[in-house]
Amino acid sequence: MIQIRGLSKYFGRFSALRNLDLAVRQGEFIALFGRNGAGKSTLLRLLAGLSRPSSGTIQYSRLAGSPKRLNPRSDIGYLSHLTSLYLDLTAMENLRFYAQLMDIQLDEEDLVQRIGRVGLAGREREPVRNYSRGMQQRLAIARAFLHDPEMLLLDEPFTGLDQSGSDLLKRVLADAHARGKTCIMAIHDAQVGYELADRLVILERGAAAFDTPKSSLSLAEFREQYMKNATDLTDA
Repeated sequence: MIQIRGLSKYFGRFSALRNLDLAVRQGEFIALFGRNGAGKSTLLRLLAGLSRPSSGTIQYSRLAGSPKRLNPRSDIGYLSHLTSLYLDLTAMENLRFYAQLMDIQLDEEDLVQRIGRVGLAGREREPVRNYSRGMQQRLAIARAFLHDPEMLLLDEPFTGLDQSGSDLLKRVLADAHARGKTCIMAIHDAQVGYELADRLVILERGAAAFDTPKSSLSLAEFREQYMKNATDLTDA
């Protein structure tokens, strides 16, 4: 689905990504781990088309069963811990605005249903600035799925969610994966990442230091590997 070759991104003298090679197959759920500054968010922004690489290539292949290529603007949903919602608009107005940007026609009933599915029923016409941090993240979840994207890019998506919200997001992501959607999620929580993903990747200093199918090791073994990478980096 995506071939990443020699991908690098520099911010001044800082190398956020360094000659990264990574292949993403259609329908995979990849959990990206790594310490702050390892390059996780930078990679997701590059894949979403929100930033340009300093060098290297990102090649989007054709979708299985379709003659078209994956389009990062229309086929990708992006969910960050930064909600990017308009606080003075209501939940309805936010979703309607983003739907128009995506050239999606949604009537009022459809918008109400989508907001209700993320646990915000009855708050549709309230300004988003009145929402708690977790409620805003719930609305951002609804926005990410507006166009039923083929690929989901998720940057610490559980930030700000309470247990109910976390359970909701887990169900939504598990359902998307079951429907063949491709997911790449940056996350620090080893247990949640291991639970949802079928492939585990650890980034260190902008490169892939570890990449394996989840089926190849237990959660305990993965935790040990995760800690080993962090220790090796500290000792280096």
